[in-house]
Amino acid sequence: MTTVPAVAQPMATVDRHGSKVSIEPYAPNIVRVTIALDTGTSAGGAGPGIIAQPDLAGWRHSTDATGDIFTSGAMTLTVKAQPWPGAPSQMQRYFASSLPPVSVSVRTPDGREIAMRGWEMAPHTVNGEATFRAGATFAADEDEHFYGLGQNQEGILDLKGRTIDCKHWYDAPAGEQVCVPYLVSSKRYGIMWDNPSALTVSPGLHGKTRFHSQVGERVSFFVVVADKTDDLYAGYAKLTGKTPLPPKAAFGLIQSKARYESQQELEDVANGYRARNLPLDIIVLDWFYWTRMGQIDIDRNFFPDPKGMNDRLHAAGMESIISVWPRFEQESRYFNMLAAKGWLLKDKQGKAVDGLPFRSDRAGALIDSTNPEARGWFWNTVRDNILSQGFDYLWLDETEPDLVPTGNFYSIGSGDRYHNLYPLVHTMGVAEGAARDFPNKRNLILARAAYLGAQASGSLFWSSDVESTWEALRRQVPTGLNMTASGIANWSSDTGGWQYPQGPKAVHPPLLDPAGATAMNPGYVDYPELFVRWFQYNVFTPTLRLHGQRPGSSLWDFGRAAEPVLADWLRLRYALIPYIYPLARQTYETGAPYMRPLWMDFAGDPNTAGIGDEYMFGPAFLVAPVTEQGATTRRVYLPAGTEWYDWWTNARHPGGTWIETAAPIDKMPLFVRAGSIVPLGEQVPSTATRQMLKELRVFPGRDGTAMLYDDDGRTEAYKKAAGGVALRWDDRAGRLTAAGKLPTGQALEPLVRVVGR
Repeated sequence: MTTVPAVAQPMATVDRHGSKVSIEPYAPNIVRVTIALDTGTSAGGAGPGIIAQPDLAGWRHSTDATGDIFTSGAMTLTVKAQPWPGAPSQMQRYFASSLPPVSVSVRTPDGREIAMRGWEMAPHTVNGEATFRAGATFAADEDEHFYGLGQNQEGILDLKGRTIDCKHWYDAPAGEQVCVPYLVSSKRYGIMWDNPSALTVSPGLHGKTRFHSQVGERVSFFVVVADKTDDLYAGYAKLTGKTPLPPKAAFGLIQSKARYESQQELEDVANGYRARNLPLDIIVLDWFYWTRMGQIDIDRNFFPDPKGMNDRLHAAGMESIISVWPRFEQESRYFNMLAAKGWLLKDKQGKAVDGLPFRSDRAGALIDSTNPEARGWFWNTVRDNILSQGFDYLWLDETEPDLVPTGNFYSIGSGDRYHNLYPLVHTMGVAEGAARDFPNKRNLILARAAYLGAQASGSLFWSSDVESTWEALRRQVPTGLNMTASGIANWSSDTGGWQYPQGPKAVHPPLLDPAGATAMNPGYVDYPELFVRWFQYNVFTPTLRLHGQRPGSSLWDFGRAAEPVLADWLRLRYALIPYIYPLARQTYETGAPYMRPLWMDFAGDPNTAGIGDEYMFGPAFLVAPVTEQGATTRRVYLPAGTEWYDWWTNARHPGGTWIETAAPIDKMPLFVRAGSIVPLGEQVPSTATRQMLKELRVFPGRDGTAMLYDDDGRTEAYKKAAGGVALRWDDRAGRLTAAGKLPTGQALEPLVRVVGR
């Protein structure tokens, strides 16, 4: 697996009294800065996850009294000259850094500045290794806001003034943390921190943004500047890889439960959807279908004919995902071989680490996916033992990994040095194996942690094993928006939460009668209401998956009152697939996410900077999830610069205003931007059935465009195909036109419905 360039190609390495500063352009708007105390280290290649090659085209290097100046059409980077260091003052003898100072400034043609004011290399010993705590400090403006850095479930969108513990941590108190070290500023620049060890970042705290990595011998970071927000994500994709277009089935309903205990139970659930005329695309077989963890087998006592089961699912237009863990019990058939080869995470004595010291989850050693031979063996074994039984895709659980590497060792070095790396190498090992062995099949992986570049594996990420509470639902919205703001577009959450639903006592009378509900503790009377609100939210996230540690997880397990509401929202999701699928195609082409915090599209409206409980889903929909128990109204902000339509009533509202809008239990507030074109499809049992368009709904008030795109939904042919058919709405003429034949072959005019006309 290639995760770093073969060689570094710095444009120049300049000396600042012993500090070596290497400047390495990757595009006119992307540059890497590396600082160390020796040229060999500062001029070394980029770290894991970076696949781009340096590109010096269009760059110039000059020197004057201000320092070394590197210029492209998009930025001017100056490594400022430093005065000759004199004898230290009395104060400096005690408190000044021993490092020769470095100051780097990036300026854009429109006057923005990104200024690194200092760097740090503080010696310490980590996991027996003499190393450094490496960091850098950047200036931050008073009116600046910050986003990204992966998944942090503290429930706040704007990271300004906070300190983010950017490391993978399953047991984080608010919910699992995931580090994707790409920090994006409202000033339209991004800083990608190039170090996989545990990291703390304090964006905009006391007028500074500080990065501190636990392990490192250099400071290495990329600066990406942009005229518009989406270009920040084009830069992310250039550096770390494209987000592949998932199989079309990924955008339908993914039905899961912890766990289906038998083949009969799983097939009964699949048949239950078809019997109720409810659409379903994928059903998931979660853990403990095996005889032992690490056997990589299927217990035929409970799943006697997995191949026949999958054949029947396929015949009904459904696909399957199966969970495969990276852990191996000592008694499993492969443990001794893996341990002998050194293919497991090891402690300081070189012994395989077995189980967790701090939790009752005590069984199993971790396959060392930093080792290319180990990850190759893992893919081959899973392919032969599991996928050969007809399963379509893999769920790679525990990709943090759950068996914490701190204090332990991978084949490539200390688990502390590579603390955040595992989800990249583990998912990419499977992705590369799948690409080799099934070259024309589109890959899909469920994964619960990410790192720079992990999106290129074709993974769908989710927020891990969150609580089944209203508080957890509230936290999901800003959590997901910062994950997508980090360059990880395909993210969602377990609908209804994962933990067994026990819940606190309802504050308000439940909006749904829980009669007939079997999915929760009987005392959790408002859980059907919570599940409906969570389901409504996840209909407007990139993927829609039902999962959880509860007796039942199918749509009919949440009570007689909830089931028809859930069914209507499921049908809305399927109606919107002609809208959603082209968005995912555009993410493949541009890198830009389609679940978008408001600041991305309304940067000129200062009110949007901190709004974390609303977002755009594609260019048309403003989504305002209901996250308060008993609520039947919701206050919603409609951003300035456009008018907005209520999806349910077609009422038109001006932008730049707060409104109180109705939110009965069967409705979540949805608004559509004027000028939008929303394609809606006919109902289908799954995406395996060709979906014809039902209508092209136009929301007038300004000119607008949209894209129609369709393909076979399964193969890699999309990578060689055109991006679709452009639709254009001319508001003055009141006419919708298409630049080509519709993908469905239908005539355009009969499908057009203009709202209000």
